[in-house]
Amino acid sequence: MDIGTIRGLGTLVIFIAFIGLALWAFSSRRKKDFDEATLLPFADDPEAIKHVEQEQASRSNKE
Repeated sequence: MDIGTIRGLGTLVIFIAFIGLALWAFSSRRKKDFDEATLLPFADDPEAIKHVEQEQASRSNKE
């Protein structure tokens, strides 16, 4: 194995990891978790959370 082969295999491993991470991040099973994470900046303000949740509900009804 020369250095070119090792670099090629390393590139392949990184590429596969990138594709796996992208599929994980954009999978529909993760949507609920990410929607909850969007509310974290408003965790101290219950009124803001209510407002954001209402907007999300109205958006999901339109789709």
